[in-house]
Amino acid sequence: MSEVMLALRGVEKAYNRGQSNEVRVLNGADLEIAPGEMVALVAPSGAGKSTLLHIAGLLDTADTGAVQIGGTDMAGLSDRRRTVARRRDVGFVYQFHHLLPEFTALENIVLPQLANGVARDEAEMRAYDLLARVGVAERAGHRPSAMSGGEQQRVAFCRALANQPRLLLADEPTGNLDPGTSDQVFQALVELVRGTGLAALIATHNLELAAKMDRVLRLDNGTLVPG
Repeated sequence: MSEVMLALRGVEKAYNRGQSNEVRVLNGADLEIAPGEMVALVAPSGAGKSTLLHIAGLLDTADTGAVQIGGTDMAGLSDRRRTVARRRDVGFVYQFHHLLPEFTALENIVLPQLANGVARDEAEMRAYDLLARVGVAERAGHRPSAMSGGEQQRVAFCRALANQPRLLLADEPTGNLDPGTSDQVFQALVELVRGTGLAALIATHNLELAAKMDRVLRLDNGTLVPG
């Protein structure tokens, strides 16, 4: 792989339950994802998918091993610099949209940009563009309560990409939707990723959706193996 956007090298993570009952979730996980590549992550519930995504996205730290984004090793950075890197380089999507209910779809996408120093006019133009790409531009002025579940999740995708990250991490992004809506929303996600060229790691239980991505990886006893 000539260029790597996300790399995990020998990542390990364990949790202590009680005084001596250690639960090892990740055990030497290795991963490389290139720009423009979509990788599916599949595993049973409780196998460590969310932990791996949180470590890759700098929301959690590994016990040992390296996390590199765009070739930069994140392990040696201060908390402040990790926060800056996470805000600048990483977009997150979860199973539930977590949109701010008192704001419109457009405002939910504009606000992260304003927090990142983008001028309002520019932020609104990007928000409209993203909404149009996923087919919900006409919902820009609606609050989440006035949108369907599929529409809410498409807006959540747009919000995740508002600050033009280089890496998208998604944790069961269609898990809360019916099968028909799930397919439509997933296609919108594919078009966003392909259109922006960012790297994407997407955890899913849906093996049909996983098969549509470039590669499938499976968590097996804390290590990543081809799915």
